[in-house]
Amino acid sequence: MDAASVSQEKWNLLRERMTRLGIAEKDIMEKFILSGGPGGQKVNKSSSCVQIRHMPSCMTIKCRDSRYREINRYRARERLCDLIEEKLLGEASRIRQEIEKIRRRKRRRSRRQNEKRLAEKHMRGQLKRMRTELLPAE
Repeated sequence: MDAASVSQEKWNLLRERMTRLGIAEKDIMEKFILSGGPGGQKVNKSSSCVQIRHMPSCMTIKCRDSRYREINRYRARERLCDLIEEKLLGEASRIRQEIEKIRRRKRRRSRRQNEKRLAEKHMRGQLKRMRTELLPAE
């Protein structure tokens, strides 16, 4: 197995996930097209871009992340699973949870939280100043 392919273990995990979500391989129509973009001559001459269409949901995914067709095939199916999972689970999906996590991280702190944080910083600074004053000069 070369470096440009996806391991069999990863494919098996993806197939299990597809089965759980009710995605059958026979429902996927796959097309290989020229991808363009970064990747140089390899990308311009070979059809490494993968476009898949899931017939029951009418979702189309196009993947040209890599210059290797096999990796793009894997990633396209992975994205299809993500989209269908989002559609089925809504708020409980992994993508939605990641978005919420980022939103919470970016949320502004309350005035009380800011005051507490600044007080702790002030105390830390005082502690450092006291430590430098106690050390003997060289």
